[in-house]
Amino acid sequence: MIVIAGVVIGAIIGALQARGRGGNRLDMAQYGAGWAIMLGLLGVFLTIFLERAM
Repeated sequence: MIVIAGVVIGAIIGALQARGRGGNRLDMAQYGAGWAIMLGLLGVFLTIFLERAM
């Protein structure tokens, strides 16, 4: 669940950031994908850490 939430939140953050900088739809898609990948990977590492800690 943490990974899915990270991907969704990352896509939203990236799209909003690109729109705020005056980007078009392709810019919003690229920023959204980049942020989604970054926060998804962060979610994977957080999940692994939490599983090993418990």
